[in-house]
Amino acid sequence: MPRIMIAAPRSGGGKTTITCGLLQTLVNRNINICSFKVGPDYIDPLFHREIIGTKGSNLDLYFLNDEKLKGLMAEVSEDCEISVIEGVMGYYDGLGGTSTQASAYDVSKATDTPVILVVDVHGAALSLCAEINGFKNFKEDSNIKGVILNNCSKMMNTLVKDTIEELCEVKVLGYVPKDKRYSLESRHLGLVNSFEVENLKEKLSILSKQMEETVDIDSVIELAESAEVFEYKELKVNKVSDKEPVIAVAKDSSFCFYYKENLDLFKKLGAEIKYFSPEKDERLPTDASAIYLGGGYPELHLKELGENLAMKRSIKNAIETGMPVFAECGGLMYLLDSMLEHEMVGVLPGKSENTGRLKRFGYIEITAKKDNLMCNEGESIKAHEFHYFDTNNNGDDFIATKAYGKNGWECEHASDSMFVGFPHIYFYSNIEFAKKFVLAAEKYLTR
Repeated sequence: MPRIMIAAPRSGGGKTTITCGLLQTLVNRNINICSFKVGPDYIDPLFHREIIGTKGSNLDLYFLNDEKLKGLMAEVSEDCEISVIEGVMGYYDGLGGTSTQASAYDVSKATDTPVILVVDVHGAALSLCAEINGFKNFKEDSNIKGVILNNCSKMMNTLVKDTIEELCEVKVLGYVPKDKRYSLESRHLGLVNSFEVENLKEKLSILSKQMEETVDIDSVIELAESAEVFEYKELKVNKVSDKEPVIAVAKDSSFCFYYKENLDLFKKLGAEIKYFSPEKDERLPTDASAIYLGGGYPELHLKELGENLAMKRSIKNAIETGMPVFAECGGLMYLLDSMLEHEMVGVLPGKSENTGRLKRFGYIEITAKKDNLMCNEGESIKAHEFHYFDTNNNGDDFIATKAYGKNGWECEHASDSMFVGFPHIYFYSNIEFAKKFVLAAEKYLTR
């Protein structure tokens, strides 16, 4: 499995731009590639899939152990010629800011993946060697094998390239100049319309042409091909239903944050996925046996959501008849009475408002206080929260505990047919939750 990781000393160092440029360049060369994102971010994998056209998933060592992560990576990248992994934050930054657990380094070590460090040269010259050596030698098994210089002119590259290679004993694989024409610093994939998609594709086209000129892509490919043999155990998931119950998954500009692994797991367990739009469709799929409302940007499409009375009525009627519903983050806000004074579905009392700052951000584990749709009392699953909105009715049927520290809070509305809250849960961290949801859908189908 040829593979490479793109990492950086810190967030904002250019790894996303370089990763996207590399992916587009490899696609342009007709190389069958797979892309992964370290950490719980669902925006970057969505960007890779929808804009560049690669397949891939998340790689997260908080959600998964080494063995499951490698099994997932092998499964997703089957038949691909090269896998490109985008790191997260600074290369060594893990849980709590004092550990490498779940960091990009942690994933590189677990998968034995060669790493290219993206270094921003702005405001430095010889000091770049100290930074590169610091990262390369901080851990004996750092796996850092190459460097790409970001925001770097041709003149600066000529000045520092040989010195870096001599003093750091690492190959400089090229450079990327600063250019607003391909800047990707700010994007919200859920917001893009057809015009914006074309604009993003144009940016990537310019970026990939630039990288073909100033980055040694052939050497990047050779480095990926130098990766050691990848050993893994196959992820085995058996069907729990032969009835193929349909899970209706909301998918549009309002609801677009999903872990692809979760949806794929439902399929493995025997369910069928059918997408619908709460913004545009008038009703749920006629053969739906369960509903999944993910996160996204419902607050930016309040008019469409609020005025689609037929869809709101369809969802409310289905839930009131006992159809199983799983909703997270934006899905929770949609099911409340109102969002920013706009009427929503009204299955649950309460309203949601913008707090102007991140609320309850980070990795968590949620534990059930009672038996419910997806688990029994005392059982738990890992999750992640990232939201600026909050509600006056977040539920109290689970206890959430931070991955580090002692902070905790109540969350989730959980009953025999409902599992609704802010946490984005990751089903591979406890597959039993997904099994019970599929079985509940089957039960509704055959009632």
